[in-house]
Amino acid sequence: MAVKRYNVRMAGLGGQGVVTASHILSNGVVISGGHSSLVPFFGSEKRNAPVESYVRISAEVIYEIGEIIYPNIIMIFHPSVITLGKSYTMPFYTGLKEGGVCVINTGSPIPFTADEQKGLEVNNTKVYNVPCTEIANEVAKTDLATNMGMCGAIAAVLGMPDLVSLGLSVKDRFIGKGIVVSGGTAALDSAIEKKFAKKAKLLEANMRTLYATYKFVMDQGWAHSDAVLVDEEELVASACGTLNV
Repeated sequence: MAVKRYNVRMAGLGGQGVVTASHILSNGVVISGGHSSLVPFFGSEKRNAPVESYVRISAEVIYEIGEIIYPNIIMIFHPSVITLGKSYTMPFYTGLKEGGVCVINTGSPIPFTADEQKGLEVNNTKVYNVPCTEIANEVAKTDLATNMGMCGAIAAVLGMPDLVSLGLSVKDRFIGKGIVVSGGTAALDSAIEKKFAKKAKLLEANMRTLYATYKFVMDQGWAHSDAVLVDEEELVASACGTLNV
């Protein structure tokens, strides 16, 4: 793995699985041989309440913990984080380093205010609009897979973790239960699992959503040079091959 270091701030709404996404991204980097640390931040655990999570990922050892004040990557899980100010960090790009990246879950450009547009331009920010919810509904037949879409998108943008490692992280999250979750996240897990007759079906839907957004980013020319698109069926088999479909 090449020497890379990213500080990622995720902002979204309660019920979108923002914290789960941070766990999956972080664990995927570790599985791929890298290093990561994360800190979730949220108030009351209720749907549509602001949620943030801070993830540090690197090819080298990480010593810092705590809130990320100056990210070089921002992930926006819902447009209302920007348009309605539903975020603990406002304006949403506060602290973003020069030349940073902002990945927004939207199918069309966000109508930034004049101040927001100027702030992004002055900072030379790259804004990538990825329709993760639309892709999740099309591929997984549920918007509950939006966070999987965001994981796939950011992995392509950063070139880490690789898709197979990311898929194994998802498997560990929903099958291995190796990650401690909060009460709200556990409730969301239950809602997701009830939608699928078997966990293998849930994993398959997640894998295909990861693949679809990863490919979308590559098709747009936004992917890191280290990003590699594996065969979709191989990706699904890496997580579901030993499970009863």
